[in-house]
Amino acid sequence: MTAQTCPRQHRNNTMDSLALEPSLYTVKAVFILDNDGNRLLSKYYDPELYPSMKEQRSFEKNVFNKTHKADNEIAFLEGMTIVYKSSIDLFFYVVGSAQENELMLMAVLNCLFESLSHILRKNVERRCLLDNMDGVFLVVDEIIDGGVILESDPQQVLEKVNYRADDNPLTEQSVAQHLTEKLALTTTVLQSAKEQIKWSILK
Repeated sequence: MTAQTCPRQHRNNTMDSLALEPSLYTVKAVFILDNDGNRLLSKYYDPELYPSMKEQRSFEKNVFNKTHKADNEIAFLEGMTIVYKSSIDLFFYVVGSAQENELMLMAVLNCLFESLSHILRKNVERRCLLDNMDGVFLVVDEIIDGGVILESDPQQVLEKVNYRADDNPLTEQSVAQHLTEKLALTTTVLQSAKEQIKWSILK
């Protein structure tokens, strides 16, 4: 008698294999902490990952305790892959799932750091960061949108947020222009994501 695969078992195996494939939503979270582990900026892109503020801060505290004295650039904690970088009194973190490619996450981290270094005129430290939070949020939003990586080239990011090394801080007009362009880009990204999902289903 020939062994046959149970449809339910086949479906479960398919779901398991899909779960292990890299997601379109590569980045689970981004946050910046000071050298005491206090949050300066954070964005969580997966609504099921630490949905409450208490859970987020607990996770950030655990990450900080594990990494702030380490010489590595990558850590694995609570089923997450975390890449990080420090500068003076700041710690930058990019979080992905356990299956995510560390090099891709590191590319996001380096793009974030280089872009911020440029707009902060190489003064990548707490006070300067807090004085330029509008620009910091714009940079993060140009690199990642809802967990999807949009850009990993710092020069492209800087051009999109209309920032130059010798310019004054962002004006209201440039912020409004950025938001309009961002909305158009988000629509394009969502359409592209739908097409990718459609083709993956058809396969």
